[in-house]
Amino acid sequence: MAAESVSIVTTGGVALLFAAVFAWGGRVHLLGALGLEPRSVMSFSGGMTAAYVFVHLMPELHGARAVLVESASASLRYEGVGIYYLALIGFLCFYGLEHLRAQLSEAAESEEDERAFWVHMGGFGVYAALMSYLLVHNLEEKSNAIAFYAAAFAFHFLALDHSLRREHGDAYQRIGRWLLAGMCLLGWALGLALELPRGVVALLLAFVSGAVIMNSLVMELPEGKDGRFLPFLAGGIAYALLLLPLA
Repeated sequence: MAAESVSIVTTGGVALLFAAVFAWGGRVHLLGALGLEPRSVMSFSGGMTAAYVFVHLMPELHGARAVLVESASASLRYEGVGIYYLALIGFLCFYGLEHLRAQLSEAAESEEDERAFWVHMGGFGVYAALMSYLLVHNLEEKSNAIAFYAAAFAFHFLALDHSLRREHGDAYQRIGRWLLAGMCLLGWALGLALELPRGVVALLLAFVSGAVIMNSLVMELPEGKDGRFLPFLAGGIAYALLLLPLA
């Protein structure tokens, strides 16, 4: 099988995994039958994502900066430091999304509640699509990078699915989960059909990096009775050690 075909099969498999997490992530409660507490699983996944952010994603921003500088047709002022500002913009955009959703949810009217749902679905739909697009076009050259990417963000999406399911209930069960699953597949398909310049991919990666940091803080850090510190710690340490080959 040609290398390109292998890549299509591999990235397509990961995109399907992402879609399946959204479509059937609610069945995580079945882990109780195996003696695994869902909240502990969520906390473990939060630790994994935190490790991925600090050990891999943040250093990767430095590589994205270098790619941006190399791909620019003219010399960039401050040598591409804007890549970090774009990561900040990604962080602030999703902070604003969460703030707007919270304001709408506080209103008693069902119409406002519906708006909060669609605000979340719109923002996280774009987020899921970008994640899947970056499966196909990434700056990482190491062959095992996609496996680490898949593991980290499958768990990240599981925590996101759990949070959205708790926040929006029946609306998410009927519509939201299928919408986000579809956006995962759409992002992958766009990756196959549309190859953006490496400089643009670097900018997308920076924006997504900021968004991942924000969403990890909001969705996954253990909070009160919903979090389990020891599983969170175990997930962070274990995944940080597994990421050593990518360092």
